[in-house]
Amino acid sequence: MNSSPTFIGVHLTVRDMVASAGFYRELGLGVPNDADLGEHVEIDLGGGAHLALSTERVTRMYDPGWRTPQTPPAGALQFQVRERTDVDALYGRLLEAGHSGHLGPIDAFWGNRYAEIEDPDGNVVGIHSPTDASKRS
Repeated sequence: MNSSPTFIGVHLTVRDMVASAGFYRELGLGVPNDADLGEHVEIDLGGGAHLALSTERVTRMYDPGWRTPQTPPAGALQFQVRERTDVDALYGRLLEAGHSGHLGPIDAFWGNRYAEIEDPDGNVVGIHSPTDASKRS
């Protein structure tokens, strides 16, 4: 191999495109209107990376062996907000919209305000504030 791979994004297979798109829209990402969703959408995350959402039908078109996950994923998608108070506000707004909380807002030992919430397919989404060195423990 002559070069290192470049990270371009994350692809999630979703059960309900409208519900999943609504979650990521509520999170604050630039998701197209529901009328423009179809069965696959790529959401620009900046820096050349994207979050791709596809229905199971689309995923099976290129991966006929794909199987529905049976347990929560071991990983988490990570997003950062501008202020510590934004973590609590965004987490609360997502709960009010009917999404399931995974970990309520905490002052994490690494110096961030941090929370985790689940998207409609059970994927864990972490919400970070910027790091405050005075909050490290």
